[in-house]
Amino acid sequence: MITANISHVLSKTYDFVIVGGGTAGLVLAERLSENPSFTVAVLEAGDNTINDPMTSIPAPYGRQLGNPKYDWGFVSAKQKYSNGMEYPWARGKGLGGTSCINFLEWSLPPAVDVDVLERLGNRGWNWNEFYRYSRKIERFHPPSKEVTDLFPHTYGDDRGTSGPLQITIPPHVYTVDAILRETFLNTGLTALHDPYQGEVNGAWFPSATINPKTWTRSNSATAYLVPAQDRPNLTVLTQALVCRVLFAQDSSGGDLIATGVEFIHQGTKHVLSANKEVILSAGTIKSPQILELSGIGNSDILSRVDVQTRIELPGVGENLQDHIFVPVSYELDPSAKHQTFDFLGKPELLQKAAELYAEGKGPLRNALSSFAFFSLNDMQATNASIVATKIEEDMNNFRNTPGIGSGLREQIDIQLDSLHSKASPEIEIASLPMLYSAKLKPEGDKTYFTLLAFVVHPLSRGTIHSRSNNPRDNPDIDPHYFERDSDMEILIQGIKYIRTMAQTEPMKSACVGEELQPGSRYTNDEELREYIKDTLSTSWHSLGTCSMLPRDKQGVVDSELKVYGTKNLRIADISIIPLHIAAHTQAIAYVIGEKASDIILSAHQST
Repeated sequence: MITANISHVLSKTYDFVIVGGGTAGLVLAERLSENPSFTVAVLEAGDNTINDPMTSIPAPYGRQLGNPKYDWGFVSAKQKYSNGMEYPWARGKGLGGTSCINFLEWSLPPAVDVDVLERLGNRGWNWNEFYRYSRKIERFHPPSKEVTDLFPHTYGDDRGTSGPLQITIPPHVYTVDAILRETFLNTGLTALHDPYQGEVNGAWFPSATINPKTWTRSNSATAYLVPAQDRPNLTVLTQALVCRVLFAQDSSGGDLIATGVEFIHQGTKHVLSANKEVILSAGTIKSPQILELSGIGNSDILSRVDVQTRIELPGVGENLQDHIFVPVSYELDPSAKHQTFDFLGKPELLQKAAELYAEGKGPLRNALSSFAFFSLNDMQATNASIVATKIEEDMNNFRNTPGIGSGLREQIDIQLDSLHSKASPEIEIASLPMLYSAKLKPEGDKTYFTLLAFVVHPLSRGTIHSRSNNPRDNPDIDPHYFERDSDMEILIQGIKYIRTMAQTEPMKSACVGEELQPGSRYTNDEELREYIKDTLSTSWHSLGTCSMLPRDKQGVVDSELKVYGTKNLRIADISIIPLHIAAHTQAIAYVIGEKASDIILSAHQST
């Protein structure tokens, strides 16, 4: 049952209490409640937004960002190495979490990136397991004839076809994508037939979490919760902000036992007890905050916010890593009549698109397309080896920093290895068929497109820590952008690669006028650095703040997702991933939910 009725919730007892009804949390709720002998409660701080058009209609992307009903609206600290800029950090709020407000892209990481998890000490966390779970999640629908008639899509035969999450290759801006595909190939990249088999390097088209029968977003609420919502052993309470986890000391003086959680509902504090386990699925930002407010973390940080230390665990809130990107934009030749997303800013055209959508037609069904991933070695640039040498020097300097922990040193060693490997890319290019800019606005009937250059394996490490002991106060988010110059170097190379594309056919002939952004005033590396600092954006893919690592390597959870020093508190969200992956993070959040469910069910199979 989905409810905001507190008396109904408090009248029951629960075996499992899940904190957060987001992407991974609702996977857990559905899977654990499949066993009718287990009772499950989910506490979600946001509202029930199931079937809300703001979350169900695929396009326009990002329209929920900044709206407090759908977005937590976090903001980073001022960034020392980025002109003191503060950056918005959107996160989904409400049932389904960020799976309701993301840009719908469904991608899997390269196999080598997932196998790193096992290399870092987490037995059973490898590509074979990840791929098995991805197929369990997917209900893949091949692209319709409408799509394939306009563009010759390729896709593998070994996709999941019976999972709960609806996935397809939806309509897209075919004319722009055809130009970009040929240009990628003409700059030396290869066309990737199937990016869902552990290889992502090359140019390809992603699938999207869209149900082609209804052309609505498929998210964790619609895919997992709705089919299970009438189970008598499952209760979901919205508008419930969890403050902290409550503990009892083991009678033998050993690890702490989580007995439940304290939460706020409509201004009043309540306690919900858990007979078996408490699972945090509150995400990269909120999970470490809840741990700290529960007395788990670095004692120096806890004392500053007047919280008594229950478990000394200095890795909490550390090891933050984030994908960041910058835009490069061009105007398209008007004679080609491209139907880009620039029309979304024009009320009359948006209304026409809404009318078409009601008939199951039109551009509001679209999702992102035209991706390319590649290593520095793949770039046809005379200075690629020089840049790689500079990045390697920065990595070695970071690795040899006095006092650096052994866990971080091991991660840097892996990043050094991947720097010279073509199996794991360093750069992503993604297309947006529109003018994407904070400063520039579309003019008249002109059409545009923007290419985004991403860092996919950042070297900089940030932190997220509690600002106070008040759970309503957002934590301090400091991603330490560009603390390591390698991340800046990679973005500079990304912009230069895009500029090479702009001088390569057919993209060269498809564009008119000068590059719109950065533009001709940004030419050398120092000028590009300033442009990057001013236009940088997070891609909302942050992870690592509750890393799954050995405890002596700044780990927070073990490979069974159990928080060190506790008997029955687990974390199941992307905060556990200790080293970033070359993929957008939606799929890995679902996989964590599925794998965590199996781990927990296995632990209680005889109870």
